[in-house]
Amino acid sequence: MPKYPNNRGRFQNRNRGPKGLRRNDRIRATEVRVIGPEGTNLGVMPPRKALELAQKVGLELIEISPAARPPVCRILDFGKFLYEESKKQKESKQQATKLKEIKFRVRIGDHDFETKLRRAEGFLNHGHKVKLTLQFRGRENEHRDLGFVRVNLAKDELSGIATADSEPRLVGRQVALILSPLPEGKRVLKFNAPDHEYDDRDDSEIEEHDEEAVEDTGEETAES
Repeated sequence: MPKYPNNRGRFQNRNRGPKGLRRNDRIRATEVRVIGPEGTNLGVMPPRKALELAQKVGLELIEISPAARPPVCRILDFGKFLYEESKKQKESKQQATKLKEIKFRVRIGDHDFETKLRRAEGFLNHGHKVKLTLQFRGRENEHRDLGFVRVNLAKDELSGIATADSEPRLVGRQVALILSPLPEGKRVLKFNAPDHEYDDRDDSEIEEHDEEAVEDTGEETAES
């Protein structure tokens, strides 16, 4: 019998797989296409015969594509299969979620502030976390309380789509706050930016691109 990576597998119904996957003698089709342990196509045969092949090598028969005609089954180590599927899902989730940064200043104009919030909402609605960074320069450092007011205002404006991971905090000459998106079914968009306006680059990436452009042309741009 195959080994399971944890003890729970020994006490579960050995023929009941996750997400409705059928295995072994629970496979109902009259014929199945069988893929061997090494990925070799073994052809179409009755599931009983396929199960016998699996048992001969100490493995199991898993119906991986029930909608195919005929359904496709694989001979494999079920415990290892579960582990690999879980690993793939975690890696996919980690790659899909990024931390996007939105930068602004205390004296940002209302229109520019709304533009920043619209971009932040777009990132959040695509499943990314957003780091709000308010930067102090010159005499702005004398009014850091206004920085916290501005960041909290941004947090409130985005409350329909995100929650704050913590309270805003002062880091050097800037106030930082990280927002995480709400589950899709609970999101309420306020700025409703059209999909064709969505730009996956955050402020740090745009600044890096602009700096590279300046180096290429030898020109300098005035700070906005």
